[in-house]
Amino acid sequence: MSEILISSGDGDGQSPFELNYYPPDPDLSELVSSFYIARIDMPRFEEYERADRPQFRFMEVADGAYVFADGHRAPACSANIIGPTSSRVLAICNQPTRLFGFGMLPAGWAALMGDHAEKLTDRAIDAADIFGPWINEVASELQAAQSAEEKLVIGNNFVREVVRRDEASPMWFIRTVDEWLTASPSPQVPDLVAATGMSIRSVERMTKHFYGLSPRMLARKYRAVRAAAALARGETLDDATLGDGFYDQSHLIREVKHFAGATPGQLSRPSLYTEATSRGRKQLAGLVSPIVSET
Repeated sequence: MSEILISSGDGDGQSPFELNYYPPDPDLSELVSSFYIARIDMPRFEEYERADRPQFRFMEVADGAYVFADGHRAPACSANIIGPTSSRVLAICNQPTRLFGFGMLPAGWAALMGDHAEKLTDRAIDAADIFGPWINEVASELQAAQSAEEKLVIGNNFVREVVRRDEASPMWFIRTVDEWLTASPSPQVPDLVAATGMSIRSVERMTKHFYGLSPRMLARKYRAVRAAAALARGETLDDATLGDGFYDQSHLIREVKHFAGATPGQLSRPSLYTEATSRGRKQLAGLVSPIVSET
């Protein structure tokens, strides 16, 4: 199992924030974007998370909340399911804690949530509401694990247990959407409709089910978060071949702030958290899909 380590310090365990990314086992590569382990040793953590794919996140000390752009506030739980998000989300931890989590690709999200996939867009729930008390046993196993390798064995096996494979996801459609999102700095909805050979209504229905958003919002989201990630890594948009994605500077500022929670100027001086997520995902390049490593 390859380890990708990004830390706010020198990796000696003394830094107040540390984040490790890991690719999933090969048989889960179309379900899970990556696993991650985080250590937060701060009296209070309050950061904007960019608009993102769904997350399944275990917390050792669940004292905090997720605040969505529409003002909805969901309390942090020992095991959290966070749906796909259409805007920045304020993540709050009121005490030091440890996290183990994984992002879900569209097929994994649909397999986990079934018909309810799109109903959790911009929302978070307690995973125990779906899986019952058993989920707390998994949380306890993760907390007791002595190494990252042990946690990853638990995490990979947990995914295998909870995803339902009664109906295979239409991977041709998911691959087509992913390619559309990454092929251009500004994806155009008619291009996706043409690539699928489906009606716009059918494309909208399927993107909402598997990605939680309409094609238009999905394109806006990935255009903005790719730009935000590049800026947080110290790249220029021209160097990252994203310079033609926005009409002008004001459009860039507006979109990046909406989806990433910071202006381009602020991203040039990223927080420890923003820098860690941006650089850590980039270092997964070649091990995961570009739609993961570029955002």
